[in-house]
Amino acid sequence: MYQVLVVGGGKIGSAIAEMLTASGAYKVSVADRSKDFMTHIQNPAIRKIEADVANEKQLLQAMHGTQAVLSALPYALNPLVARAAAQAGAHYFDLTEDVTSTRTVKQLAEKGKTAFVPQCGLAPGFIGIAAHHLSKNFDQLHRVSMRVGALPQFPVNRLKYTLTWSTDGLINEYCNPCEAIENGKKVDLPPLEGLETFALDGVEYEAFNTSGGLGTLCDTLAGRVQFLNYKTIRYPGHQNLMQFLLQDLRLQERRDVMKNILENAIPNTHQDVVLVFVNVTGIKGGKLWQETYSRKIYAKEINGKWMSAIQITTAAGACAMIDLHREGKLPAHGFIKQEDANLDQFLANRFGKHYAI
Repeated sequence: MYQVLVVGGGKIGSAIAEMLTASGAYKVSVADRSKDFMTHIQNPAIRKIEADVANEKQLLQAMHGTQAVLSALPYALNPLVARAAAQAGAHYFDLTEDVTSTRTVKQLAEKGKTAFVPQCGLAPGFIGIAAHHLSKNFDQLHRVSMRVGALPQFPVNRLKYTLTWSTDGLINEYCNPCEAIENGKKVDLPPLEGLETFALDGVEYEAFNTSGGLGTLCDTLAGRVQFLNYKTIRYPGHQNLMQFLLQDLRLQERRDVMKNILENAIPNTHQDVVLVFVNVTGIKGGKLWQETYSRKIYAKEINGKWMSAIQITTAAGACAMIDLHREGKLPAHGFIKQEDANLDQFLANRFGKHYAI
């Protein structure tokens, strides 16, 4: 049976472990420094390892006999996990939106003998697979617009938001430069800018620049597309308040304080919805053409356990990439981009099917 170690037993890590185990094809262990993660994982088939995941020696011990390692830790720890995986001879996967840590993983892949697959999940992750699939249908690409939001179904506070995933990751994407392509040239755009509004199924939304969601598409589509960008979807008014907190009050310089504020004031929820929206325009058969990919994914029960929409989409994206690699449908080794996955194969996969429903 294929051995997988999930490093980090939080909401997403535990969902990944549950999904892989329920398939019957994987023997899964979860390593975490906190005893609290034990409460998230109740499946007796999942081995729990209490270890200091910031300690390379303990990581290597936890990785013994493992064929694949998935980091579900805060982005700053991913390079450490990737280095340990390379040393252990295990394939490496992560969920990061952080550009800098992904570059470190790419450097490790140049010398490694195993696969390095960062940025699995939703955005980056599935959104890149869908966008790349649409882009291949055009003779000439003009614009690729990628929009993703993980939102409460029932917003009640002024931010119209709930905490459904990593607070560190949320702050990181709200504060760091945003890669894009404008007029055929790669640029960095400021976060929380580029505000736009739109309606979908009768609901009003806004979208604005955030960091990391493009994954590696800037490199993949360089020289082919004139405009490429990624924006996060929120309910109207969210961007203005986040600009006030992060920029006017300068909390982007005190991310620990911002994290404390959010985690003490903004509730969690399992009643959420994930929006995925890709729009591509270009020349096709001599005519200006547009193609759109849109999905809404809701929280639901999976394998007897209720999961939020962001848990489902992130976990399904990561599990599908592990599964596709194990089945030989991705390159065997080296640095693997999300868009190396075939969309049809992804949606047909036992995990990827959660995006198709």
